[in-house]
Amino acid sequence: MEINILAFGQIEEIIGKDSFTLSDVRDTEALKSKLSDLYPEMNRIPYSISVNKNIINGNHTLENGDEVALLPPFSGG
Repeated sequence: MEINILAFGQIEEIIGKDSFTLSDVRDTEALKSKLSDLYPEMNRIPYSISVNKNIINGNHTLENGDEVALLPPFSGG
């Protein structure tokens, strides 16, 4: 199973690219854990996860080909 990851803002800076793929990640909690292992700086910023353009609250099962966006805090006026 492979998912497509999009990174924005601070997260893109930490990861060093705006998109990549990950394999064998079954749900959003496993994704957060894997990202934390790969990029320890991810632990210092809060972020939201969107799956197929829907903001996810709590754990969510991921399917092959899902598009997952990692969204840092937004500010604006």
